[in-house]
Amino acid sequence: MLFQDLKLIDPILKALSEEGYTTPTPIQSQAIPYVLQGKDLLGCAQTGTGKTAAFSIPILQLLSVKKSTDRKRPIRSLIVTPTRELAIQIGESLQAYGKYTGLTSTVIFGGVNQSRQVTALQNGIDVLVATPGRLLDLMNQGFISLRHIEIFVLDEADRMLDMGFVHDVRRLLLALPAKRQSLFFSATMPPEIVKLADNILVNPSKVEVTPVSSTADTIKQFMYFVDRGNKNNLLVEVLQDPKIKTCLVFTRTKHVADKVVKMLAEHKIKAEAIHGNKSQNARQNALTNFKAQTTRILVATDIAARGIDVDNLEFVINYEIPNIPETYVHRIGRTGRAGAKGTAFSFCDAEEKAYLKDIEKLISKKIPVIDEHPYPLMDHNPPKTPQGRQQRPASSSRPKAASGANSGSSRAGNAGGSQRSSGSSSRSGSSTGKKKWYGKSGSNTK
Repeated sequence: MLFQDLKLIDPILKALSEEGYTTPTPIQSQAIPYVLQGKDLLGCAQTGTGKTAAFSIPILQLLSVKKSTDRKRPIRSLIVTPTRELAIQIGESLQAYGKYTGLTSTVIFGGVNQSRQVTALQNGIDVLVATPGRLLDLMNQGFISLRHIEIFVLDEADRMLDMGFVHDVRRLLLALPAKRQSLFFSATMPPEIVKLADNILVNPSKVEVTPVSSTADTIKQFMYFVDRGNKNNLLVEVLQDPKIKTCLVFTRTKHVADKVVKMLAEHKIKAEAIHGNKSQNARQNALTNFKAQTTRILVATDIAARGIDVDNLEFVINYEIPNIPETYVHRIGRTGRAGAKGTAFSFCDAEEKAYLKDIEKLISKKIPVIDEHPYPLMDHNPPKTPQGRQQRPASSSRPKAASGANSGSSRAGNAGGSQRSSGSSSRSGSSTGKKKWYGKSGSNTK
């Protein structure tokens, strides 16, 4: 199927062609026809499958075919998303796909002065992309009216729930017209999200292009078992691989993200952090530098996981294993996007083995283990007083990194994995075969 087979209007087809888009992804080919028919839609697809285009393209077409005659140009479509990065990404997509439609759009989010956003709203727009907090704030100030909304989109609904925005969403629903078309997109569908969808949608069509919380087959996944105090060493070691031109590194906390950036700088590796404590300008500059490859490593917390959209990103490293298994899927979904290949490395210490077990249960597969590397796990026992599923403090140790690179062939291991060091081995689980760390490629495993 091609985009032209979806009965899209010429202005949109022209814009898509200029963007190099010819073949829609599964979520796009299935969702676009339903939206064009005016139906409510419940879409479930993992990150990186093209959900933004799946709703923005048909919205632009519906609004373009039925243009408003109101000179004040009231807001006719509202897209609500949890993070600033996602909002900006959606805004860029709307401008790219709709540049020949004559429609206007703007993006609003917190953390910056509102004056420019207010000016854009006062000039009149067709489509508004917003994060919940700033949207409610400007509504309370009288700058935004939702009375004319024809199409409402709630994007990344499960992330909304994780970030505590569900009450804000319910407040927004009270301000929306009862007669509207609603589109609801989420990467996962836990019971709370299904309940929220039932409150928003009316007889929705449903699109689910992949099993819930599965990882893309195009992403190669590998696990390193390593003591927490040696994670810095291992990260520098892995980054010695010249094939890793750029890499996205994930931590659980802002504090650890900043520490990793500082550590990498000490090893002459250009890195920047992106998280909630950074100003909007700093976050955008870091992302821009990463896309331009002037910054080699971008270190991010989970809050930014779904807002980072980088073409041809090949490598992701989980410096810390996430304590929520679905987060693992979202993190590694930054690579291997839209059918491209990607590689995800994860560093697991003794305390994080329980998290790994939850992840492998969720994705229904064992993650291959790289069992021979310079910093094998020596302390296999988690603390006597387990911390359950809570976030764990980061190590403050910074041992010097050894030189070299990692590679070799993988073998499947369990959550305990298999470790080797200087000719001796210790095991905490069943496994077979070996995985050597040495060589010049960290991604040429079979």
